[in-house]
Amino acid sequence: MSSPNNAPTILWLDPLEPLGVSEHAQLTAAGLAIHCIHTLDDLQTALQNQQAQCLAIRHDPTYSLLESAKELFRTVGDSLPLICRVDRRQMNLAVDAMRQGAAFALATDDWSAASWQTAAEAAHAQVKEQALKAINSVVPSYKAQRAPSQPATAEPIQRKLVYVDPISRHLLALAQRVAQANVTALIEGPTGAGKEILARVLHESSARANGPFVGLNCAALPEQLIDDMLFGHEKGAFTGAQKDFKGLFEQAQGGTLFLDEIGEMPLHLQAKLLRVLQERQLTRLGAERTVLVDVRVVAATNKDLRTAMAAREFREDLYFRISTFKLRVPPLRERPGDILPLVAALLIRHGGEGRQFSVSAEAQTQLLAYGWPGNVRELENVVQRAVVLCNGPCIEAQHLMFDDLAPTQGVATCAAPNLPPSPTVLREPFDIHLPDSAPGEPQTFVPQQVAANLQAAVKSNEHQLILAAIQSTDSRMEAAKKLGISPRTLRYKLAKLKGEPAQASAQASSFAMAT
Repeated sequence: MSSPNNAPTILWLDPLEPLGVSEHAQLTAAGLAIHCIHTLDDLQTALQNQQAQCLAIRHDPTYSLLESAKELFRTVGDSLPLICRVDRRQMNLAVDAMRQGAAFALATDDWSAASWQTAAEAAHAQVKEQALKAINSVVPSYKAQRAPSQPATAEPIQRKLVYVDPISRHLLALAQRVAQANVTALIEGPTGAGKEILARVLHESSARANGPFVGLNCAALPEQLIDDMLFGHEKGAFTGAQKDFKGLFEQAQGGTLFLDEIGEMPLHLQAKLLRVLQERQLTRLGAERTVLVDVRVVAATNKDLRTAMAAREFREDLYFRISTFKLRVPPLRERPGDILPLVAALLIRHGGEGRQFSVSAEAQTQLLAYGWPGNVRELENVVQRAVVLCNGPCIEAQHLMFDDLAPTQGVATCAAPNLPPSPTVLREPFDIHLPDSAPGEPQTFVPQQVAANLQAAVKSNEHQLILAAIQSTDSRMEAAKKLGISPRTLRYKLAKLKGEPAQASAQASSFAMAT
């Protein structure tokens, strides 16, 4: 597609009213070439002849043009980026259009050159992104036609953000659209899903991009500190206030203030925050004069604020003040198209200089099959572990160690990492003679496979090692030496073993008497 400065051709389809002469002249002056069509048959012909770079339609549920155009795209096997024109009284349809994949949405009475140039640029960016994904994907899909032994190379990501899954692309486009309006926004989503990254998108895509981006986690500080951090204080306002302090609202002047975990903010601070948002001015602690603030507030939460309102834990008036526009970041399991590109980006970040990794087909399958209860944050942990465990250039399935916080979500079982043998870890069953065994008949003591918790697992392994040393040596001194501990420490541990289950206790007692 040509750049917007080279007069891209836009197909114009509006069943309600034709494009007027003056409006056509305004669009032409904006650097656009308009080709009016009247039916879907005209659209199909234009697609076949490749006559345009994007399609502008009126989005109205009565005429279902958006759905009809998308269906035609599927039938023909080709598509154009969509610019949806929406009646200003039905701007909720703009959100619907963006969620359905439109590149841009604007009001039907908006003929400004800036708006239409932005729309054309958004359409151009959508085509470019889809082409890059199709031609040079970050990580080849595990479904690609290749031999199972052929690894997938993690190639460098050119973009700063990873929004590859269709759901993520629509969310990104919607966020960039919302960024153009100077309204407060509320980002909802689970922990670790990337809410702060989306908040930065809102900032960097807005007219405030050259201003500061200041963030505060409302759950990370005591309420007294949150008050001071947000609104500041004057010198001498309290003991220890040796100089004036500008709060985060003042630090974010001309930019964006990001309030993470806003659902954890104490109620009395919610009232103070509401007043600042309404009046656009604040008073520092200990001050007499007010300070005007020019700040866009973006809030985020992993809580259901409506439930919190019902429980009187969150103010209803503040909720409606901060949620002028709501964006939801889905959990990672709902956008699987992002998983492998994120892995590639994280391998570049954590792989170290000079190290290049590929991801095997089996490892990709497991990454895509896992439920990711910890979202992107958990994915980063898994990638960092794989980098530590992998000695070669290819990440294999045995290098993946999942947290597995939600076993009901169906994670593919992965092999234990291939670590070098350790003297404190038992790799195989071993034989010991227990008191109830027949003479000359060894009884196999198999290490416990599943422990209730880490402490139980450590205790189990320790007991097994002690019993193995007892079986294979003739004295306490030899057993202690084999275990790498002092005879005194061994006596202490044998004394503790006497209080354990019958077999271990009997073995410890018999060994103690023999030595």
